[in-house]
Amino acid sequence: MQEYPTTFLHVDMDAFFASVEQRDHPELRGKPVIVGAPPDQRGVVAAASYEARAFGVHSAMPSSIAKQKCPQAIFVSHNFANYREASRQIMRIFESYTPLVQPLSIDEAFLDITGSQRLLGDGPTIAEKIRTDIHDQTALTASVGVAPNMFLAKIASDMNKPDGLTVVPFEPDEIKAFLAPLPIGRIWGVGKVTQKKLLSLGITTIGSLQTFDRGKLEKAIGKRSANVFGRLAFGIDERGIAGNSIDKSISNETTFERDITDRERIRSTYLKLIDKVGHRLRKAGLFATTAHLKLRWSDFTTITRQTRFSMPCCDDITLREVGLELLEMHLQNRPVRLIGFGVSGLTETDKPIDQQLDLFEPRKSKQNEKRSRLSQAADRVKKKYGNESLRRGSDLK
Repeated sequence: MQEYPTTFLHVDMDAFFASVEQRDHPELRGKPVIVGAPPDQRGVVAAASYEARAFGVHSAMPSSIAKQKCPQAIFVSHNFANYREASRQIMRIFESYTPLVQPLSIDEAFLDITGSQRLLGDGPTIAEKIRTDIHDQTALTASVGVAPNMFLAKIASDMNKPDGLTVVPFEPDEIKAFLAPLPIGRIWGVGKVTQKKLLSLGITTIGSLQTFDRGKLEKAIGKRSANVFGRLAFGIDERGIAGNSIDKSISNETTFERDITDRERIRSTYLKLIDKVGHRLRKAGLFATTAHLKLRWSDFTTITRQTRFSMPCCDDITLREVGLELLEMHLQNRPVRLIGFGVSGLTETDKPIDQQLDLFEPRKSKQNEKRSRLSQAADRVKKKYGNESLRRGSDLK
């Protein structure tokens, strides 16, 4: 029997939110469309059509600046119900080709099609069939990367947007040559800080990282990062599709009408966000292992910080305790524009993933169970009598 190579696809919808709006509203087609807050209000761009991107507009850009860059842009409010329905259609298409699907967000996913090739054709053939199905069934376009691993597939899907198909070589020497001319920032995990360090060493492309002295690299960015980035520079990525399709994270954030420094108002707003995340966690029947804080200052500088829970949890009390610890550690005496709270590492059990339980685990487990029951009871009261029917005191215990 013929053996087929391990093959991954990364499918990324093209300007998803904006494309859905242009599909549903023919008068918007071919025009610069921006999904997000109006330019006369505080807020940011959620998505921009390719016509708007040609003027330098991109997601997360303040709407006021987007209007300056593209005065003729048409701003529309988001319609998440429509986006979710389109996403469900697309995910069903993926699942018709392979059960090994890992969504990264509402508009992109990894697919392991290794086992599908015997019946459906090789990687490029399946990728083209999926792109055709998406277009025929949703009137939207997608860009797809075909590669021997997830890292390379993700890079490839972004190379010929929009409506593109890119196939990465499968031989090691050819992979090395394929990656060499790409900018160093294309490597997963190379953020602004790490990129600045690498650039200071003269490492501007993935090719220059491939030939850089490993000892000097470890000294500059640490042994672990040097090992990870060094392997990725040669296209080595041994990860596989996660065993389930649970959402990677749940989060809520808000942008203040005016930049504020009132710590009590910041704190109270933040606690409401935490409670919203907790309610969504319990409604989904999930537990979180990591908490995230997001702060954006008045100059648009944004920080994100995270910490792990001692045990997976979903109750408001634990979420508030850990969330407030993060806030107190990182809130500065400067005006705040946006604040957000989120959780990740979601599981369907409250048992520690690594099962390395300590002597205090039974007590922690009972405490978490009690807190979960209390939070669930509060959810039932709010559902029956409204969100304002319960108010919490300052004591989290």
